[in-house]
Amino acid sequence: MTSLGRRVGSYICSELCGSVMNQRRYASSRVDWKQLRPMILKRIKSRSKEYPIKRMIPIAEEVFRAREIVTEGVSMLLEVVPVHSCKFCPEVHIGAMAHQMKTCYGFKRMVKDQPHKWGPGNLNDILVPVHSYHLKDMFQDEIKHDQRFDFARVPAILELCHQAGAEIPDEVLYKGDQLSTEVEGNNQQPAHLLPDELRYIGQRTMDAWESMRVGVTKLLLVYPSKVCEHCSEVHIGPSGHKARMCGVFKFEGWKGMHKWKKAGVDDLIPPKIVWHQRPHDPPVLVDSGRDYYGHAPAVIELCAQVGARVHPKYHCMMKTQGLAPPVQ
Repeated sequence: MTSLGRRVGSYICSELCGSVMNQRRYASSRVDWKQLRPMILKRIKSRSKEYPIKRMIPIAEEVFRAREIVTEGVSMLLEVVPVHSCKFCPEVHIGAMAHQMKTCYGFKRMVKDQPHKWGPGNLNDILVPVHSYHLKDMFQDEIKHDQRFDFARVPAILELCHQAGAEIPDEVLYKGDQLSTEVEGNNQQPAHLLPDELRYIGQRTMDAWESMRVGVTKLLLVYPSKVCEHCSEVHIGPSGHKARMCGVFKFEGWKGMHKWKKAGVDDLIPPKIVWHQRPHDPPVLVDSGRDYYGHAPAVIELCAQVGARVHPKYHCMMKTQGLAPPVQ
């Protein structure tokens, strides 16, 4: 026992002495941040030379081409497939007859469980526009509140592709809201588009939609993007801007300042979820079958209406094998 106690005591002493010696050694080898500060600032200023990354340029160009295909395809399908948009909320329905479910909450969210007042939909109801500031340089100084009108607003996807090295013409980059051309609903197919041609357009649009989302996901792994936690403002760049435009908590102490977090693909390409009407559903969707109906992204539902094959990953959301609502 005596020898065991001595061993334990010597071990504890060695550990204590060793920790004291290590603290002294670390204290003597502290980093002089005053000398490193110029090196760090030089590194930050020179990091812009590493961008754009050459391997990511083909992905950015592919995303740009896919966006053009999606925009063109959705515009053509809107001339064939009826799209209904509520005048008081963002609800959209794709199909011949709009649903009669009381899910309208108004444009100020002051009411709920109200019937929708439907009108003709347009391109922005399917492809939700998301804009951001167009930066001259990826690592330029932060945009101040007084400078918010000095920078143009462009689609966030195009800004991401531009910073990734894709060559985007100015007429496309600054076209902005000119894509929002209202298309009236029409139940009859145009004479110059056969069902097979419509199916090809729908399948091509759906494939381009998936390719665009995959490409944006890859770009976001390399190029930083921010989104506000309280609103839908998006900024493409390493740090968010300082413009006080957050309209949720203007009464708070930060006076409309955005609270930035890392952006995802859904922040740049909102899927716009709509109700999916299956073949065994009634012609008009009603409140009693709300638990039985499925959902789908607006682009997927629009393409499925003309016969495009839907990827199996959407089958669970669309409830393709689900039961029909009970007949009342």
